[in-house]
Amino acid sequence: MFIVTLTYTAPLERIDACLPAHRAWLQEHTARGLLLMAGRKEPRDGGILVAHAADRATLDAALRDDPFAQAGLATYAVTEFVPTMTAEALSAWRAQ
Repeated sequence: MFIVTLTYTAPLERIDACLPAHRAWLQEHTARGLLLMAGRKEPRDGGILVAHAADRATLDAALRDDPFAQAGLATYAVTEFVPTMTAEALSAWRAQ
């Protein structure tokens, strides 16, 4: 499991112009099961993704395809973790 922190590196006007393409990318990877959760940070200086990837290389490849990455609008910090305790609704992702 991975937590990805996006930090915007461009003005919000440029972020907003690319937002429809970024949201389409989010929808695609959510439908594929790679992304479990996504949302913007408050204050609005980036976003957070919760990902379930087979490995870091798979996640990195997907992140390179994010329109924000391709346009140089954000940087990405990835933290891998092993969920050993979850709410019952998230038990499918708990490490055994």
